[in-house]
Amino acid sequence: SIIRRQRQELKLLIAELKDRDRELNDMVAVHERHIQAWEDDRQKILSLAERCSLLTSELNERNAIIKSLTKRLKLLESQHNDSKITLESTQQKFKELTQKVTDSSVHCQALEEKNQSLHCSVLELSAKTGQLQAREQELLTMLQLKDKALIETTDQITEVASKFKTLENALRAAKLEEFSRNREQQDLKLTLNDVMFQVNKMKDVLSEKMKESSKHQEEISHLKHENGCLRSELILAVEEAQRKDQLYQFTKSKQVRIEKELSSLRQVCVKQQRDLHFLQVNLDSSQESMQ
Repeated sequence: SIIRRQRQELKLLIAELKDRDRELNDMVAVHERHIQAWEDDRQKILSLAERCSLLTSELNERNAIIKSLTKRLKLLESQHNDSKITLESTQQKFKELTQKVTDSSVHCQALEEKNQSLHCSVLELSAKTGQLQAREQELLTMLQLKDKALIETTDQITEVASKFKTLENALRAAKLEEFSRNREQQDLKLTLNDVMFQVNKMKDVLSEKMKESSKHQEEISHLKHENGCLRSELILAVEEAQRKDQLYQFTKSKQVRIEKELSSLRQVCVKQQRDLHFLQVNLDSSQESMQ
């Protein structure tokens, strides 16, 4: 009866050992699955850390590009301001030259009017000269007719001759003045042509400056658009990095939880190993007692 009872106990112990072995195998399989999942999570974390470093380097490169583009934008804005200042100064010079041209035109018109008046005075002097010549001829005929009034006629002739000389001198001076006026008018015309050439030249420069300013404005708008795109990309990259950081924190907390579960499983395994050792000792002692 003792041997039967011990055999029954041994059968129960063996069944319990099988159950414990089965449970241990299940726990080992679960533990292996947990280890595999932990290894997968570790590989994912490493890949995420690698990607995070790549994104950080890319973010630094984008920041450098944004800084260089900002410097270029400031340089282009300063160039645009310089172009505006040059354009304003050119417009001011153009206004001054236009004013000079109008003044020169008014001066030329005044000189032409004066020249016309001088021409009229020359014509009047020529008419007076013809009248004086007719008067001289009349006086000569009167001299031939009137021998008695020789002294009076001689005095009149000398007086007329002196007047004629003064009129001749005046005519000569008027002709010289007309020549000088014509020469001055030609000089003014040349000056006007030079001024008009400078005005046309300034117009060309002004049109070039306007084209260059429009080009600068287009480039500035393009750079502003590119800067906005880069900023939006940077914001998206930062948001993605934050999401990855949150995922990393979640994975880290999950890893801590898994490590806690592994430590508890290790403790359970140690306890089960102790129970198995105790059962093995009991089994050996039972076998010895049976022998």
